[in-house]
Amino acid sequence: MSMLQRWLLSLAVTAMAVLVSYEWLDRPLALFMHRAFPHPQAFEKLTHIPDPLVPLAVIGFVVLGLRALAARPPSRLETALLLCSVSLIMAEAIKTQLKFVFGRTWPDTWTHNNPSLIHDGVFGFNFFHGGEGYASFPSGHTTVTCAVIFVLWIFYPRLKALWLLIVLAVAVGLVGADYHFLGDVFGGAFLGVSTGWMVTLLWNRARVMVPGWESNHLGSGAPEPDAFGLNRSSSVRPRASADPESKRTGFPLTRE
Repeated sequence: MSMLQRWLLSLAVTAMAVLVSYEWLDRPLALFMHRAFPHPQAFEKLTHIPDPLVPLAVIGFVVLGLRALAARPPSRLETALLLCSVSLIMAEAIKTQLKFVFGRTWPDTWTHNNPSLIHDGVFGFNFFHGGEGYASFPSGHTTVTCAVIFVLWIFYPRLKALWLLIVLAVAVGLVGADYHFLGDVFGGAFLGVSTGWMVTLLWNRARVMVPGWESNHLGSGAPEPDAFGLNRSSSVRPRASADPESKRTGFPLTRE
């Protein structure tokens, strides 16, 4: 199965999960959380985990861009931060457009007396409606979190448990505080993972296809960072045919 086929399959699975959640889970779960936790301060705190990500992505992109103009070779960490920044910025832009397309109302009323399930009994999608009151799907917090976490997952796979815990904490906070429906979280997670995957894959392909990239940007004799930011000699490359993980995801296996 090609990477495109895997992405399309993931899209179909996500669409089914959102549909199932919409029909049977979103409404009862939101109402239950509202009754069980009328003052959800603990959940609200979890929703603030991704708040610094957008400004940090912008600052990181500018700083790393200036370092590149100064002809300084990127380290593994800097490569990861750059891809995190680009992934988050793209995910944020796409998320904004999708919110306009789907026009879903919120679980609760938060701003400008927006219509909601808990306050008004309003529940559903209003395609191409626009406005802050119709922007629940997909979850922006989940989107930006997964856009960054997926890149870190690729670069630092030994910390997968930590990355997964962060995503789960944000998701629990959003649903527990009635900031989002469960289906919104599914949609945001898929969008964030997709941008992280695509940005990292594009980075990997660009390095391979642009002639002289290593010498122009890394300096003579400098180690070449691979798609995961791993520094290695540019003369040593794994055989693609011998790496089943590379065929499956488009990236070579990370070995530390």
